[in-house]
Amino acid sequence: MSAAVENPNARPQARMSYLEALVQAQIEELERDERVILMGEDIAVYGGGKLVERFDASRIWSMPISETSFTGVGIGAALTGLRPIVDLSIASFMYLASDQIINQAAKLRFMTGGQVEVPVVFRCCMYYGSSIAAQHSDRPYPLFMNVPGLKIITPTSPADIKGLLKSAVRDDDPVLIFEDTKLWPLKGDVPTDPDYLVPIGKADIKRPGNDATILAIAGAMRPALEAGTRLAEEGISVEIIDPRTLKPLDTHTLLESVAKTGRVVLVENAHRMANASAEIAALIVEEAFDCLKKPIVRLSAPDLHVPFSPALEERFYPTTDDIVAAVKQLL
Repeated sequence: MSAAVENPNARPQARMSYLEALVQAQIEELERDERVILMGEDIAVYGGGKLVERFDASRIWSMPISETSFTGVGIGAALTGLRPIVDLSIASFMYLASDQIINQAAKLRFMTGGQVEVPVVFRCCMYYGSSIAAQHSDRPYPLFMNVPGLKIITPTSPADIKGLLKSAVRDDDPVLIFEDTKLWPLKGDVPTDPDYLVPIGKADIKRPGNDATILAIAGAMRPALEAGTRLAEEGISVEIIDPRTLKPLDTHTLLESVAKTGRVVLVENAHRMANASAEIAALIVEEAFDCLKKPIVRLSAPDLHVPFSPALEERFYPTTDDIVAAVKQLL
């Protein structure tokens, strides 16, 4: 993998949305390396129209609605020298592809004693909060965190999705990208340099602070940043950390923040039982218990399936008010 470089302020930038940056990253990687291909279902429907128009059928493979089969095709393509991006669209479809991802992509390098590499990227977007019911609204990244051999990223900004997706394509191991539909319209400055990369395994401090640490994952970052602004107006300084990569996790940045603030709020939209925050909380207790001034607070979705009713789903995920209240509870 090429050496990753992250210094967005030193590079020419353009204003674009998260979804636009995602598409631009794929265009740049397809143009840079002829081994890169994109395969998936409804690619043009979910923001990939420019890709379909720009590249021919040898680079863009429109697949039938059979996630298990075309995920296997993507893994086989990676084994033969290509570098596929497998677009599974809705994150709940990852369940259907999970046998191929867990039993093949994640294990083949280990089971061959390192004789083969599996340079494949699995993309999916977490659709929820839109009344699309239980079978299309899951946030399943915690399930895959339990699988050795996988790298898992959850970018929250346009610049990060571009830099991390490009790093994922250039990585020699399977990488899962969990995007978040709540972030697709988010706009920001994105480096236009085609060699701009964000390193996998490096967290980002979105807002420095001293009174408490908020670690927010994926779509939970938006209310976390709103909470940070509101708390600052009341004289409360919070440090907001975006792990960006859940596996491998940047424990150094997290533990440094915990040592500084002594108070921690973990926020995510996955179900509470055995989610990413549970692992992170355990890590903090194991490595930095003496630094804690108050017990860790975890905010997440309840252990219930997502309801179709908009009124019921509205309060299903942590809100800005919830995060503000959690921080004040610790002070």
